[in-house]
Order: sequence, then structure tokens, then C-alpha cells
Amino acid sequence: MRFMMLMLPKGYEKAAPGTMPDAKAVAAMMKYNEQLQDAGVLLTLDGLQPPSMGARVSFTGGKPKVTDGPFIETKEVLGGYWMIKVNSKQEAIEWASRCPASDNEVIEIRQVHEMSDFPADVQQAAAGFQELQAQQRK
Repeated sequence: MRFMMLMLPKGYEKAAPGTMPDAKAVAAMMKYNEQLQDAGVLLTLDGLQPPSMGARVSFTGGKPKVTDGPFIETKEVLGGYWMIKVNSKQEAIEWASRCPASDNEVIEIRQVHEMSDFPADVQQAAAGFQELQAQQRK
């Protein structure tokens, strides 16, 4: 089972462009990341630039509309993620619980859909999806 652990740092939604994390916090997080890797559960991970550096594309009436960050109405933003492969939601929770997160950080855990989760008609509509994924992993 694959799970995405999403880091939601409170206050990051207002972070200025170029905001960087504290080196001490990064060092602690690297130890955690190494534990995930050593256990063989880490598939990928990344940190994200603040929303002030991003953009959103919405589709009102089917037409794309671009809004540059920051996004005033946002209450929570994604600061980074880990993709892990474990045997259960409980195991994913256990890994998230070991993270050296600060008081202003929350980790949301979401299971990734596997193709076998979908009914046959959805699998047929998504034909070629797994090949796309395989090409991205090369």
C-alpha cells in the first residue's frame, strides 16, 4: 500500500518568496528521512516553495484562469511530502508520528489509489496510465 504523507506547516501560506527552513530543523528532518530510507519504505520526497512563488489555474465555465500566489483565502498549504510504501494505514501513522515536526506542523496521511481499486470501466478509461507512470520512473 502506498501512502502520501503531506506536511502542512501553519503560517507557510503567508511565507515570503525565498523563505527557507531553519538548518537545525532540516538536519533533524534528514535523520528522519534516512530512517524511512533505511527501513525500505521511502519511495520519494520533496519540499515545496512557498505559495507566494506558485500559481493556481481554476476552470470557471471550463475556461482556465490563472491566479498568482500568494492565495489570500488559503488556510492550509502543502509544504512538502513523502511517498511511502507500507503494509497498512496504521504503519503509515506510526511513521508520521516519528517525524520531528514542530508545533506548527501537521502531517496528513492519504492512501494512494491503486489501479486495482477501481471498477473495470474506470480501469479501461485509464488504460495507459500505468505505462505513463513507468516512463516517469525511468
